[in-house]
Amino acid sequence: MPDRSGPGFRARVGPPSRRARVLLLTVGVLAVLFLLFVMFSGLWTDWLWFRSVKYGSVFTSKLGAELGLGAVFGLLMALVVGFNLWLAYRLRPPLAAMSVEQQSLDRYRTGVAPFRKWLLAGPALLVGLVAGAAAAAQWRTWMLWVNGTSFGVKDGQFHKDISYYAFELPWYEFLLGFAFSAVIVSLIAATAVHYLYGGLRLQGPGRRASGGAQGHLAVLLGVFVLLKAVAYWLDRYALAVKSESFKNVDGWTGLRYVDANAFLPAKTILFFVAVICALLFFLTPVRRTWAPALIGFGLMALSAVLVGGVYPAIVQQFQVKPNEQAKETAYIQKNIDATRQAYGIAGADVQPYTPNDSTDADKLKQDAQTIADIRLLDPNVVSPTFQQNQALRNYYAFPKTLDVDRYGKQDTVLGVRELDLTGVQQRNFINDHFKYTHGYGVVAAKGNQVDANGNPVYTEQSLPTEGTLGDYEQRVYYGEKSPAYSIVGPGMDEIDYTRDGQPDQTSQYSGGSGVSLDNPLTRAAYAVKFAEPQILYSGAIKDGAKVLYDRTPKERVEKVAPWLSIDADPYPVVQNGRLVWVLDGYTTSDGYPFSSKTVLGDATKDSLTDQRGRTLTAVNKVNYIRNSVKATVDAYTGEVTLYQWDETDPVLKTWTKAFPGTVKPKADIPATLLPHLRYPQDLFKVQRDLLGQYHMTDATAFFNGTDIWDVPEDPTVNNTHDVQPPYYLTVRMPDAKEASFSLTTSFVPAGRKNLAAFMTVNADPGPDYGKLRILRTPPGSGALGPALTQAKFNSDSEVARQLSLLRSGTDSDVVYGNLLTLPVGGGILNVEPVYLVARGAKVPVLKKVLAVYGDHNVALEDSLDKALAKVLGSAVPGVTTPAEPNPGTPTAPTTPTTPTTPTAPGSNPALDRALADAQKAFDDGQAALKNGDWAAYGQSQQALRQALADAVAAGAKGGGATAAPSPAASPSTGANPQPSGQPSPAPTG
Repeated sequence: MPDRSGPGFRARVGPPSRRARVLLLTVGVLAVLFLLFVMFSGLWTDWLWFRSVKYGSVFTSKLGAELGLGAVFGLLMALVVGFNLWLAYRLRPPLAAMSVEQQSLDRYRTGVAPFRKWLLAGPALLVGLVAGAAAAAQWRTWMLWVNGTSFGVKDGQFHKDISYYAFELPWYEFLLGFAFSAVIVSLIAATAVHYLYGGLRLQGPGRRASGGAQGHLAVLLGVFVLLKAVAYWLDRYALAVKSESFKNVDGWTGLRYVDANAFLPAKTILFFVAVICALLFFLTPVRRTWAPALIGFGLMALSAVLVGGVYPAIVQQFQVKPNEQAKETAYIQKNIDATRQAYGIAGADVQPYTPNDSTDADKLKQDAQTIADIRLLDPNVVSPTFQQNQALRNYYAFPKTLDVDRYGKQDTVLGVRELDLTGVQQRNFINDHFKYTHGYGVVAAKGNQVDANGNPVYTEQSLPTEGTLGDYEQRVYYGEKSPAYSIVGPGMDEIDYTRDGQPDQTSQYSGGSGVSLDNPLTRAAYAVKFAEPQILYSGAIKDGAKVLYDRTPKERVEKVAPWLSIDADPYPVVQNGRLVWVLDGYTTSDGYPFSSKTVLGDATKDSLTDQRGRTLTAVNKVNYIRNSVKATVDAYTGEVTLYQWDETDPVLKTWTKAFPGTVKPKADIPATLLPHLRYPQDLFKVQRDLLGQYHMTDATAFFNGTDIWDVPEDPTVNNTHDVQPPYYLTVRMPDAKEASFSLTTSFVPAGRKNLAAFMTVNADPGPDYGKLRILRTPPGSGALGPALTQAKFNSDSEVARQLSLLRSGTDSDVVYGNLLTLPVGGGILNVEPVYLVARGAKVPVLKKVLAVYGDHNVALEDSLDKALAKVLGSAVPGVTTPAEPNPGTPTAPTTPTTPTTPTAPGSNPALDRALADAQKAFDDGQAALKNGDWAAYGQSQQALRQALADAVAAGAKGGGATAAPSPAASPSTGANPQPSGQPSPAPTG
C-alpha cells in the first residue's frame, strides 16, 4: 500500500456528502429559528404582561412609535444613501485615464462588477438599519413634539412659550442631526464610488475630478453647509437651555451677558455667511470651478473662529470682567426666577427666626402637639427589631428602612412582612416558585412610644396580623422584596405560614393577575425569558396556572408609565380592606429655559441611599420637575392605578395625550386613600438642594454668594460624608395655628457647622399641601447645626460616662437614631434616640434619649419625658425641676404600692376622700394635657401627689396601709412619661 503519510502525498478531500449537507442545513435553520424565537419571546411576553395589567395601549402606542420612526427614518436614510451611491455610479466617466493608479483600480472594478447591485444596495440597507434603530430610540422626543401642550409662560429672551424648548426644539435638533448624518454618510459613500470608477483621481494628467463627480460632491457639500446654517439658527434658541458652571452652580442654564451680546449676534451673522457659502457650492457645477466655494468655506471657517470665538472672548475679557456684577445682574435674575418656578420653589416662605436659649409656659403651650408627637422610633434603625420580634418565620423579612405614615393623628412606623427566599430551608424549583410565593401582613408601631424594655409599641402585629388596622387582605404577592416570578393557580397550594406542630396554613391565589400558561407556546416563551426549561415541561403547572413577575411596585409603575420618574421609596397603606403600595411619579424636562439643571441621582443621594435605592429616570439631568402622579399597586392583585395629582402640569397633559386613558383624574382618588398621601422625599431633596443657593432671590446677593447654605452631613453615620436625610415629623411652624404632618430638613452655612435655616413642607393633603416654609436664623445666632449638636452630645462628660457604662455593662454597641431638629417654644430643640445593640443579637433597643434646647442643658435620660423635663422644665412657672424630671406629653405616674391587707371600701372615710381627690386631680391633669396647659397640668400633679400621700396616711391610721390606686394610663411619649417640669411622685407608705 502507498505511504499516505509521506511528504509528497496530498489527501484528496471531496465535497461533503448529501447527508452531511442536509444535516448542516437543518442545524443552521434550527439555529436561526431559535434566535428568531428568542427575539419573538421577549416581544410576546411583554405584550402578554401589558395585556394582563390592562395597559395594552401603552405597549401598542410605544411599539407603534418605535416601529414607525424606525421604518420611516431607516427607509429615508437607506434611500438617501442608496440614491447617492447610484448617482455616483451613473456619473462615472466612460473611460478612465491611463495611469498606474487606474490600472490598479481596474482589478477592483472587475472584481466587484458581478456584485455591483449588492454592493450598492447592501451598504444603504445597513446604514438604514442603524439609522432606524437610532430613530426608534427617539420615541419620547416624537411623542412630546406631536402632543406638546403650552406652558402658558414665555422665556425672558426670545419670548417663546416654554413648550418650544421642552417639546419642539429637541425634535428639530434630532431632525437636524439625522440630516447631517445622511449627508455625511452619502458624501463618504459617493466619494468612494467616484474614486473607484475614476471620477476622482490622485495621479495622472488633467483634471483630478470629472465634471459629474465635481457637481455631485459640490451639491452634497452645499447641502451640508446649508444644514450648518440651520444649526446656527437653532443654536440661537439653544443658548436659553445651554448649561455650564457659573457662581457655584454646576448646571447653570440660560444666557449670560456674553451670550446675549456676543454669541447671539455671532450666530445670526454665521447663519447668513453659511447660507452664502452654500449658494457658492451649489453654483460650482455651473461655473465648473471649486475656487469660489472653497474661498467661501474658508471665510465661513474664519468667521466661526473670529466672530464665534474671538469676539465673545474679547467681550468677556474687556466688557464683562471689569464690571461683571452689573453686566450679569439681569441674566442672573432671569435664572433665579426660572429655576424657582421650574422646581416649584417660587412660593417658599422665608421667615426670620432668632432662636431663644430658654422658653416659657405660654410659648411651650403652642407646641404641645409637636412635643407630644416627637418620633422616638427611627425607621432607619429598628428594622432588625421588627425582624426579631415580628418576622416570626425565617422566610419572612422586613425592608432595611421602614416607612412612616399617619393613622388617625398618630405617626406610625410600618413594615411589610415580605417573603425572603434565602430563609427557606429546602431551596428547589418547586419551593422557590410554587410553594413560597408571597409575604403576609403589615406590622405597625407607634412612632412616639416604646415599651418599658425599649421595644416598639406595636399597633398591628402577630401572624396573621391583628390590631388597629382592621380586616384586610394580608397576602403580599407584590412588594419590594418579591421573588422574580411565581407560578400560581387553582389546585396549587401555596404556604401562607407554618405553625410549630401543626399543618401548614396554605391558600390558592385568586387575585386575577398574571399571565396564563395554558398555551404551550407561551410556556416555551417564558422558559426562554426566565432561562428555566422546567417551565416548559414541569407537571406541577396545572390547568389555569399563571405566572406572576415584574412584581416590585416601582418596576410595575415604571413599566406601565415609561414617561415617569418614580420616587425611590414606595410605602404601604392599609385602606378599604386592601394593602396597597403608594408611589410618587415625577414628570421631568431638561428644556426649561434659564432654569439650572440638576442630576437627580446626585440631588437625591443621602446617608440612606443604599438602603432606600436611588431614583431611576430616563432623563437623569433635568431642570423641571413636578410630582404630577400618585400611583398605587395592590399588594395582592398587582393592579396598577395612576392618579393625576398636579392638574396644571403641561408635561403631564402632554403625556396623557400621548397615552390616553392611562391616568385617572384626581377626583377618582379614594377618600380612604387620600389621608395617607404625603409629600415625596425625592422631590423635597431636589428642592432643598436647589434652595441652598436659590433661597437668595436678589441677583446681587446671589452673585456675591454671601449666604449659600449646605445640607448638613449626617452626624449619626460613621465614615461617610453623605448628607442627612429629611424626616417626616408632626411639627408646628411659628406662623401656623397647629402642627401638621411635615417633611423636615435643616441647613448649615457653606463651610460651617452652625444652623443656618430649618425647612419644612406640609406633607398632609389639604389646602397647605406642598407649602414650603423656611426659618432663617440670623448670622451669629449660635444655633447648633446637626454636627455641632452631635459634638455637644459626645463631649458632655455625663453623657460619655453613662454611655460608657451602658456599653461595658451590657456588652453592646451604641447606635444613634435620627437627630431631630424642631422649632419649639421660640427656640431650637434637638432630640436623638440612643439604641443599644447587643453584639450577638444585633437587635436595636431604645435605652436612652438625648436632648438639648438651644446651646445649654444636655440631657441623657431613660425616656423622652425625662429628657424634655430636664431641658424644658424651667418653662413651667412655679415648679422646680426635679433631680429626675420627666417630659412633655405624659400619662399619670405609676404609683408605688405597699403590700398590705386591703381595706374594705367605706370602712375608712378619710381614705375614701383622699382617693376621690386623687381621681379628680388625675382627671384635671388629663384635661390640661388635652388643652396643652402646662401650668394647670403641674398644679394637678401637685394635687395628685398630695392626695396620694393623704391616702397612704389615712390607710395607716385605719389599721394598715392600703394600695393607693393608679389611674389608668393614657397614651404617652416614652415609657412612664411625666409632664415637663413636674417631679416624679416619691414612693410613699
